[in-house]
Amino acid sequence: MKYSVWSYYLREFSPEEQIDKYLDCGFRYAELSDEDGFILLDRGPGAKVGAELKKYADDKGFSYPQGHLWLSVNLTADDYMDSVDKLKNWLDMYEALDIKAAVLHTGRNPDMDAGLREQRRLEALTALTDYIRGTDITICLENLTNDLDHSGPILELINKVGSDHLGVCLDTGHLNLRPGESQYEFIKNCGSRLKALHIADNEGQVDQHMMPYGRGRVNWNDVIKGLAEVGYTGLFNLEIPGEAHGPMEIKLAKLRYVKEICEYMTGRTGL
Repeated sequence: MKYSVWSYYLREFSPEEQIDKYLDCGFRYAELSDEDGFILLDRGPGAKVGAELKKYADDKGFSYPQGHLWLSVNLTADDYMDSVDKLKNWLDMYEALDIKAAVLHTGRNPDMDAGLREQRRLEALTALTDYIRGTDITICLENLTNDLDHSGPILELINKVGSDHLGVCLDTGHLNLRPGESQYEFIKNCGSRLKALHIADNEGQVDQHMMPYGRGRVNWNDVIKGLAEVGYTGLFNLEIPGEAHGPMEIKLAKLRYVKEICEYMTGRTGL
């Protein structure tokens, strides 16, 4: 299984410089972060900047199998179709970068009528999946701490859209904050729909984004067992901004240690 860290762990560097640093620490893959996505899109149209970064990455033997779309987008807001148009530029960039799994937050509007909230999500996701028809991109809906916090409502939304271009991203840290479904149950319920991972830990109170096997409470045996049983083939990606502190020498040392954690965990899945 391919393992990675989300790219903005090395926020002090440009996307090109990040590639060099990740390779030095033993990583050949990364999830392109929302922050780095905005940095790239400031340079020009998505298809153009994506192709330029892909050439640089290809020359180095590096790639981005997974990327996080615009993090704060809200597909339930009044301007949700304007957001859809902006996301199309992101998807152009992802297609140029050969990103297969595009992680998406659908937004939260807790005080909105539930029917209207669902209608806007359905319209937005239908437009986005129609746009990427014929590509290899899967838009992966992430479990958050809103009404889409467990596998049931996420899969229900996916089924209502009815597109093979929709999948699921499990955020282990988010799920650890929401009682009612274990990591193993979430993975098994999603099955082949599970296309992306945000591996992170916390102590069960706030989203601390820590590396596994520290003081957090995520049941990693459940995660590993579930991934092995469903035959997960996507990126094993750590999203750990809670670890992205300290002098650069320390951050790079953590990266090398995180690589050992990834090798241990992915080796246990048998994938």
